[in-house]
Amino acid sequence: MTQTIDRNRIEHLVRSAVMASMGGAAAGKSSNGYAGVSAKTPPGWVDGKPNLRVSISARHVHLTDEHVEILFGAGSVLEPDKDLYQDGFYAAKQTVMVVGPRRRMLPNVRVLGPTRPFSQVELALTDSISLGINAPVRHSGKIDGTPGCVLVGPAGTVKLDQGVIRAARHVHMNFADADHFGVKNGDMMQLKIKSPDCSVVFEDVLVRADEAAKLEVHIDTDEGNACNLEAATEVLLRKDDCACKNH
Repeated sequence: MTQTIDRNRIEHLVRSAVMASMGGAAAGKSSNGYAGVSAKTPPGWVDGKPNLRVSISARHVHLTDEHVEILFGAGSVLEPDKDLYQDGFYAAKQTVMVVGPRRRMLPNVRVLGPTRPFSQVELALTDSISLGINAPVRHSGKIDGTPGCVLVGPAGTVKLDQGVIRAARHVHMNFADADHFGVKNGDMMQLKIKSPDCSVVFEDVLVRADEAAKLEVHIDTDEGNACNLEAATEVLLRKDDCACKNH
């Protein structure tokens, strides 16, 4: 049986461990009512204000400890290759092949760490079409009723009965960021990307707030290409109820 655990809870636990290993942070309370907001400069802030980063989250896989050993050999663990922007998270050296129906496949799909209580594959729409999988748009961790696939590693294979999704766009932020924007965990925001002849406003950007996150929006490769993110001249994050959304 696959257990679904909210990714926010997983990330909170990981970041709490990272903060503890660094000696912790000064406790406090924000106007949002969250305990634990540091009295020091919040994570990721520059010159006394939030510093927004928009990142393209390319296709990737999250694995359980058990599946790491099956795919890469008994006793194997994920080996960090590159730290991600969010503290405590990394791209691993290991990759897997993702195989869909009729043996359609995507080779060398990166594994992200740390490991999780369930395995999950995150794709863009074009990836899912290529695999022949009708992957639904879901927020990470919400995998009940989603399609599965086969993962192939150098030491073995894993058949997932569920867990293939198109990750819904979202924004990581700490509680000071949330106060700044007047939002809370679970709210929706808008992201405006202004680029030459490709400007886009993305709705339904889910807020994932915890005490240690840095302000970062994740969109997938299709969304990044649609707005020509690399050529963006302006990015703006705002509350979803902003009156300017109709202009």
